[in-house]
Amino acid sequence: MTTATVTARRTLTPRVDEFTLALPGNVPPPRWTAGSHLDIHLPGSAVTRQYSLCLSGSPDSYVIAVDRCSEQDGGRGGSAALHRDAVVGASVEVGEPRNHFPLARALNYVFVAGGVGVTPMLSLAAEAERSGRPWRMLCLARTSADMPYLPELREGYGERVSFHGSSTGRLDLGTALAGLPRGTAVYVCGPGTLADDITATVGDQPAADVFVEQFTAPDLRDGEVTSFDVTLATSGETFTVPPDISLLDTLEREGKVLASSCREGVCGTCEVGVVSGEVDHRDSVLTPEERSENESMMVCVSRCRSGRLVLDL
Repeated sequence: MTTATVTARRTLTPRVDEFTLALPGNVPPPRWTAGSHLDIHLPGSAVTRQYSLCLSGSPDSYVIAVDRCSEQDGGRGGSAALHRDAVVGASVEVGEPRNHFPLARALNYVFVAGGVGVTPMLSLAAEAERSGRPWRMLCLARTSADMPYLPELREGYGERVSFHGSSTGRLDLGTALAGLPRGTAVYVCGPGTLADDITATVGDQPAADVFVEQFTAPDLRDGEVTSFDVTLATSGETFTVPPDISLLDTLEREGKVLASSCREGVCGTCEVGVVSGEVDHRDSVLTPEERSENESMMVCVSRCRSGRLVLDL
């Protein structure tokens, strides 16, 4: 990771602040693609979290927007810590931009943003605009005052950006997303319930594909949890992974050093190649196609269906 400095901070909504981060010597950040995110780590904290990069501010810096979500509200502490400690002049550790939410090739796009879930949509919409393909965005929050970047989006894109406030009642997603034209890609970022609702609604329309961005782990870990063996292809070592311990934790206990971050299957840092064996995928990073290929896995949450895995380690 690299130490960055908070050079600007502004309030977007009562809960969401925007942070501008500059690298040492104001060196421009690496080029990043629409939908990318950063790993952010506060010095002196054990917390590393992932935040989408916003298409905002100077190209000489990173810009993120963070909801001040407390652990009591269902957060995991990282966002509250940023709001508390990341004042202008403070240092934070940042990783390289990574992208598990790129803009797919499609004929049409629909972007659905729940609250601060609008952050990746800013760059995705800009990319769709450059492509010349039709797109629209649906923004959802309690009120318009709770929706980050809504004024900028309306000013830049006009009627292609619509808003629904939950304070006026629940949105009928079936109506809002009815009749999607063939070749539509639907992008969703927001609370887990929103992603589930959109997926269920659009799933009845074979003309559309749904892409979901999540920085908190969905409930994908139901089902039988049993022990299994894992063999490292390079050394030939074999270890047993107990039912109550993750594969990542097991390897670390055996002295193996692996890259990891979220430890919840949402960031993709711990992805490892699979040589043989059937993976029980429990992450929210890999697409259904990538899962069926059985070529890699997230060792922080995924397990084994076949009793034994051989990993490219």
